[in-house]
Amino acid sequence: MHEVEEREELEFAPETGLQASDYWAGLAGLVDKFMPRSRELLSVRDRMQAQIDGWHRKNGPVAKDPTGYEAMLREIGYLVPEPTDFQIETSGLDPEISTICGPQLVVPVSNARYALNAANARWGSLFDALYGTDAISREGALAPGRGFNPQRGAAVFAYAAKFLDEAFPLVSGSHADVTAYTAHFGMLMIDIGEKGVALKDPTQFVGDAEGGVILLKHNGLHVELHIDRNHPVGKTHPAGLADVVIESALTTIQDCEDSVAAVDAEDKVGVYRNWLGLMDGTLEDSFEKGGRMVTRRLNPDRRYTAAAGGELVLKFQTLVAVDAGDELFIDYSLTADDGSPPSKYPCHCGSPNCRGTMLAPPEEAPAEAAPADVQPAWAPSAAR
Repeated sequence: MHEVEEREELEFAPETGLQASDYWAGLAGLVDKFMPRSRELLSVRDRMQAQIDGWHRKNGPVAKDPTGYEAMLREIGYLVPEPTDFQIETSGLDPEISTICGPQLVVPVSNARYALNAANARWGSLFDALYGTDAISREGALAPGRGFNPQRGAAVFAYAAKFLDEAFPLVSGSHADVTAYTAHFGMLMIDIGEKGVALKDPTQFVGDAEGGVILLKHNGLHVELHIDRNHPVGKTHPAGLADVVIESALTTIQDCEDSVAAVDAEDKVGVYRNWLGLMDGTLEDSFEKGGRMVTRRLNPDRRYTAAAGGELVLKFQTLVAVDAGDELFIDYSLTADDGSPPSKYPCHCGSPNCRGTMLAPPEEAPAEAAPADVQPAWAPSAAR
């Protein structure tokens, strides 16, 4: 416990703007306030469990008397009457949780490398994923082999074109036949030979960035087309398409329980240190890979010129959350029985929606990506 106190005071407390004495006094106050209720609820759980066990010893499996089992659960208060219909609305939620559907990852926050890989999994190369996995057959002429396999590369282009046709269809023709993609004055110009075509839905083009990056959007998710005719991959594509980078895992649960056993003080300090590094953007981890040292850091946000004008900024990290039950940055919505003002219970979580206090408002009271300097694994060998 002394080690946790020391680390809290030296590493974590300064980031909150709190004095260490205020931090520990606040924690002691929370424990003092909620521990009696916690013990009361635990005793209720023990009582119910004893009653349920007693019923099973007397009556056997539920299948023998499901009606009697349900009646017992209602009698002891385990099941309660269903309430009348009601409506509830939320506000201030990130779109990754409220409106956009996408994959979610779960990783142990105690492992900095895993935590960083998951946070950076927001975007991924479709070309790399197709070439390096069995999404495309690895048999016969399509086998990856030791060097670059042009036939497998062509299969990657065909698969990607089919994906683009489905998500971003053209007015006529196929992405497989496109010979040029050009962003110009807020418009996306697409050529098939000498013929100009357009997206069937022009609003799917939402911006572009330096380096020949074209940004598309479908069902709330973004896709980047990387155009570079000098790139080892782009040289082999008729439109100079060097990669298709897709928005992938939107959220990550940084798990403090199921996949990691944080038992002693050292374990807990490590978990808190990594979580703090994720929150303030300083977490990094170095390791040897392929005979060289690699350092993982959090990807920065990506900036584009919006098709409608101005700047467009997209997150290049997954929305990071801890699993349910992990008491980190919780809206406690406390009530002060002595009428203390909100300023007596300051909150320093740093959330943009923070009220600045742990007290409830009056109306609520009691109610792995490759480093940029490494060529894709499937790039022609002459380029590596």
